[in-house]
Amino acid sequence: MDGQSRKHRILMVSDFFFPNFGGVESHIYYLSQCLLKLGHKVVVMTHAYGKRSGVRYVTGGLKVYYVPWRPFLMQNTLPTLFMTFPIIRTILIRERISVVHGHQAFSTLCHEALMHARTMGYKVVFTDHSLYGFADVGSIHMNKVLQFTLADIDQAICVSHTSKENTVLRSGISPDKVFMVPNAVDTAMFTPSNRLSCDEIIIVVISRLVYRKGADLLVEVIPEVCRLFPKVRFIVGGDGPKRVRLEEMREKFSLQDRVEMLGAVPHAQVRSVLISGHIFLNSSLTEAFCIAILEAASCGLLTVSTRVGGVPEVLPDDMIVLAEPDPEDMVRAVRQAIDILPGIDPQIMHRRMKKLYSWDDVAKRTEIVYDRAMQSSNTNLLDHLPRYLTCGAWAGKLFCLVMIINYLAWCLLEFLQPAEGIEEVPDIGSLHIHSDSVDDQWKRKEIELFCNHCGMDHVGGRDA
Repeated sequence: MDGQSRKHRILMVSDFFFPNFGGVESHIYYLSQCLLKLGHKVVVMTHAYGKRSGVRYVTGGLKVYYVPWRPFLMQNTLPTLFMTFPIIRTILIRERISVVHGHQAFSTLCHEALMHARTMGYKVVFTDHSLYGFADVGSIHMNKVLQFTLADIDQAICVSHTSKENTVLRSGISPDKVFMVPNAVDTAMFTPSNRLSCDEIIIVVISRLVYRKGADLLVEVIPEVCRLFPKVRFIVGGDGPKRVRLEEMREKFSLQDRVEMLGAVPHAQVRSVLISGHIFLNSSLTEAFCIAILEAASCGLLTVSTRVGGVPEVLPDDMIVLAEPDPEDMVRAVRQAIDILPGIDPQIMHRRMKKLYSWDDVAKRTEIVYDRAMQSSNTNLLDHLPRYLTCGAWAGKLFCLVMIINYLAWCLLEFLQPAEGIEEVPDIGSLHIHSDSVDDQWKRKEIELFCNHCGMDHVGGRDA
């Protein structure tokens, strides 16, 4: 079977997925939906969210395993190395997976799943969604973990050219193994409203209010813009530890009537906030690829953003005004955006976004990456152990030891529960069928089997 007609069985793995919202979560969801439409089988594995534990089906028949591991820090599970192996092995065998696709460098579950999949001989792909530094303690440790994960990866994906350079430098992976596949936006969901009057200019900010997203820059930029432009008003959506600083700024400069703080905005309501404004302001200090900018442009907003990471690659020059991450230069960029605002047509901008970005295109490009991964040579443990030795004088030996222990753990699991004794899940069709159909009966059965195996409460049914 040639690469054009091969259908893959893909397991998407990350600590970040619905009902949590963010760039990684949106990427996994939309990519999975489009891969399903192309005829591939896609299954998502993430950790439990509150009472959401077990097997769930979401829109389009996408199957999600919420494994019974609770988040430890920033939605990440506690690193255990080997404790997740039994559940991951069971899912891989039950679903007859051919490609394991991990997402996000600081997802613990992603790193562990890729390690276990390589031990079992599966093809593995990794997508990096963020940029990291090289000097601070956190980045040094994260880069070493990434070096371990990518030492024996089949293919990697980055969401921008800047992100690709960053990942290659941090991990030492060959650039030939790294593809650049950008994010996209659901233009059917993010549509513009009627053209707004420019009598009052509304600048929208929707972001997590944390240091990395430039919340401290906003504290200095907003008062100065309000002083220079009496007809400008701000709407700030998002929550985080820096929200207190923004509230204090609003009180200090008496801007309660000009700066509206919305708090956390559910993803379903993001469009309604965006279409109430004229300009979208992004103040990130680091960004591999900002999906929020795409969503704003699709709604017809002119964007003002810091010139960091992969942001300059996202939009054409006439749709975005870039500035250095400096308060004075950002105020200059806002002034420039206000001057050119009368010439912006939201409907034209939306039509351009439909041509520039499509999740269907992202899925087709990801298909090529999967095909390339399937063509890579099969090697046993002894063949790929030397790859880990290149990770450092001491780290390389430690990584080799970890992989040897993982291999022995796999042998033990095969002895205690042979793969032949794990029931495989039959392929089932669309969920849009009568509840007492054969497919639904199979769904109920597989949910019970998996949850009984893992000791979880099984909660079947569908989520929108």
